[in-house]
Amino acid sequence: MSHRPDAPPPGPRFAYGTNGFADHRLPDALRVLADLGYQGVSLTLDHQHLDPYAHDLPRRIAETRRALAATGLAVVVETGARYLLDPWRKHRPTLLSAEPEGRELRLGLLRRAIGIGAELGAGAVHFWSGTPDPGTTPEQAWQRLVDGCAETVAHADATGIDLAFEPEPGMLVADLAGYRRLHRELGLPDRFRLTLDIGHCRCLEPHSVPRCVELASDRLAHVQIEDMRRGVHEHLPFGEGEIYFPPVLRALGAAGYRGLVSVELPRHSHAATATARHSIEFLRTAAALSKEAEPV
Repeated sequence: MSHRPDAPPPGPRFAYGTNGFADHRLPDALRVLADLGYQGVSLTLDHQHLDPYAHDLPRRIAETRRALAATGLAVVVETGARYLLDPWRKHRPTLLSAEPEGRELRLGLLRRAIGIGAELGAGAVHFWSGTPDPGTTPEQAWQRLVDGCAETVAHADATGIDLAFEPEPGMLVADLAGYRRLHRELGLPDRFRLTLDIGHCRCLEPHSVPRCVELASDRLAHVQIEDMRRGVHEHLPFGEGEIYFPPVLRALGAAGYRGLVSVELPRHSHAATATARHSIEFLRTAAALSKEAEPV
């Protein structure tokens, strides 16, 4: 069993994404995160961790559930594995794919993720839109997305777990305005909630990052966090981008957000433990500064 430090004071529940621990066994990654003081994990279903297509999936889910219980980590399930569905094409197929069998493959992954999330007691299951195939009209892409999301919402409703849809730069739904449009066209289902990526707010939203938190606060199910620069979709370690984080964490607190705030650095597995240690030290300092009086 992992030996955790004293519980931190009330505040943001910091988590870390397993896509940034791709070279670790999943139980080892969970123990490292717990020992560093993280309170949660964003678990990307993938071949090297919890493979949703493994022949012994029930056993692996049970082992993961025990590991989460032993470390005390809360969990969000993510479905953004790069080559899980197609060994040749990154993040393909999607809900927008031209071939019906491709869209069904993605829907099947989302159904599996919802079931796994329910068994693990996950706070939400995360997904995104994807990008249209060449030759797809905007109207076709949007209708495929609405249809796929509606089916996924119905499955989440039946299972009793929230969805956390992420606007992603370069995808069909890239920003908060796109999420709001999609939510409306789905009929405003309560379980169709939002993943807000803090770096993406700096990258492309027209508002300041704290203002993005305020605008998204009524729909938040999950928050991803990393540094980023304006106009460049590159997830950076804290301190290497342009974001000043204390006002962001202050805005999350003011919004009453109680979900996970998950570090999203999927290209840093080569230095996973050092990066995770630096990240939580940085975030704890930013959280402490966020509680100081704002300048007048």
